[in-house]
Amino acid sequence: MKDTSCGNYVPTPNSRREFLRQTGLGMGTIAFGAMVADYMVTDAHAEVMANLKPRKAPLAAKAKHVIHIFAGGAPSHLDTFDPKPKMKDVAEMSAAGMNGVLFPTPFEFKKSGKSGLEISEIFPKLQGVADEMCVIRSMHQDLPAHGPAAKLMHTGSAILSKPSLGAWVLYGLGTESQDLPGFVSLGGNNDARTSAFLPSLYQGANTQFRPGAAPNKIIANLQSEFTTQDAQRKQLDLVRQLNERHMQTVQKDEQLEARIESFELAFRMQTAATDAFDISKEPEKIREMYGKTDLGAKLLCARRLVERGVRFVQIDAGGWDHHTNLNTAISRTAGAIDGPAAALIADLKQRGLLDQTLIIWGGEFGRTPTTAGRVNAASGRDHHGKAFCCWMAGGGVKGGMAYGETDEVGAQVAADGVDVHDLHATILRLLGFDHTKLTYRYNGRDFRLTDNFGKIVEKVIA
Repeated sequence: MKDTSCGNYVPTPNSRREFLRQTGLGMGTIAFGAMVADYMVTDAHAEVMANLKPRKAPLAAKAKHVIHIFAGGAPSHLDTFDPKPKMKDVAEMSAAGMNGVLFPTPFEFKKSGKSGLEISEIFPKLQGVADEMCVIRSMHQDLPAHGPAAKLMHTGSAILSKPSLGAWVLYGLGTESQDLPGFVSLGGNNDARTSAFLPSLYQGANTQFRPGAAPNKIIANLQSEFTTQDAQRKQLDLVRQLNERHMQTVQKDEQLEARIESFELAFRMQTAATDAFDISKEPEKIREMYGKTDLGAKLLCARRLVERGVRFVQIDAGGWDHHTNLNTAISRTAGAIDGPAAALIADLKQRGLLDQTLIIWGGEFGRTPTTAGRVNAASGRDHHGKAFCCWMAGGGVKGGMAYGETDEVGAQVAADGVDVHDLHATILRLLGFDHTKLTYRYNGRDFRLTDNFGKIVEKVIA
């Protein structure tokens, strides 16, 4: 038709594709496409959308959800969960093959809970939930550099661009939430949430969550500044009608159908996401239990996401790179996560969700048993990949136990070593997968999270 007022020709849309191209649906929520990265529509996309629906794991499992608390910076195992009381007898002596002098921990360890699990005094609240925790004291890897080591922990590869643990879990199990992303990242870098060569719909949704943030601003462009929800609903309904007419008269168009489904999810998220991220709706008692801090808010938000069916929540809880002033610095960093992590365990248990939610805490490597110069208030520890620790809780692991051993100064694994591939294999088994069979074909070969490695640590599984 002609616009006689200005002389410009305004073409009438001849197809649904043209209609979508011209209108763009008028929605800020179309930014959901950016949230799932550089997602390209393909003939297989409709199948991808279907694969986000929840499905039963092939093997028996308790865990259905994962909350991964990444302690970036590399926590010292010697000052947290791996007590070495005999180090006091060799303080300031040299250690073979290591620089500096031996540095005994300045902290006391306490036998906690009925199990007597030994935990450092810098975690007084976690001592109270020791019977739910499974500590692995014999972690090891060969890359004592933050970037590659963190990439390895998140993706199973220190060099190649591979999908993150969360992307693999979402790919394997789909999600129980049809109104929220199945994989949500609360901080951290791209390696923690990447889908790499998996379809981009499996990538973690990046959020800007923080205490006091407006819930509708946590995911960028979640709500349109230009179009009301009523208008968006009418636009989507019209597109749906056009699509159904096209299928009846011409042919089914899987590409467009899949894109419309992503628009529908983005539309539903406007309500569901703002509700899930709004921790002010929690009772004051619960917010006090988690602590009104950044990490407390993130872990409370993680619980809210899990109980709404989100499959995997990734939380950045860094600040553990303590080369100097370890005595005060590690106490401060531990204090920030101690209360919130203990609250998360207790809260999930009280709600009947702990058995089906696997909590994982740990960093990318450990710290040396030595310090440069003399042992004093400024002492710290350097990078050390040959021995470190992590802990898990819930989700089918045995509580109140420590697995594996390091030598008398914590420099080397002495028994039952667990490398990163073993940890990943064990996590997947807790979720009901044989890690050798959860694969994705790319560039002519079948890839998996654990590559050609990994053995399940059977003794930590309940």
